[in-house]
Amino acid sequence: MVEAPEGHEGSGFFATSLDKVVGMARANSLWPLPFATSCCGIEFMASMCSHYDFARFGSERPSFSPRQADLLMVMGTIAKKMAPIVKQVYLQMAEPRWVIAMGACASSGGIFDTYSVLQGIDRIIPVDVYIPGCPPRPEQVIDGLMEIQEMARNESTRRRNSEEYGLLLNSYGIQ
Repeated sequence: MVEAPEGHEGSGFFATSLDKVVGMARANSLWPLPFATSCCGIEFMASMCSHYDFARFGSERPSFSPRQADLLMVMGTIAKKMAPIVKQVYLQMAEPRWVIAMGACASSGGIFDTYSVLQGIDRIIPVDVYIPGCPPRPEQVIDGLMEIQEMARNESTRRRNSEEYGLLLNSYGIQ
């Protein structure tokens, strides 16, 4: 069961700030969009199975439509030809949206230091959490998801409208 946010309670009422209620709802209802291209996708599948069970964290429903997802999980090697597609998927997601780079290949290109492999997805879209490993264990994937939950829980509802956030997106060529 999810703990209630800080607030004032009495007989028959509970009062807290809107930011805390929205943060709690966002943190416990993340819909991940898996963008898996390599072996990291298999580890993601393992973390979705009953032994590790992502559903405990409110990510029960993987969304394969960017318009219904709020967490993009990029896993595996991303070729430079796929970079525009990853960016397009990111742009089709509604705000607020978060990104996880899972594994060495998505984070830094991994062992593939070649002309055709993107050396980290943070060259095309902003990344919130990096999960190291080749491939990372399901426990690491769950830890990354819990980091995203913490970000969602504590993020102000106005942060996405801030000038700082706009400058971050502009640095990636996103309007």
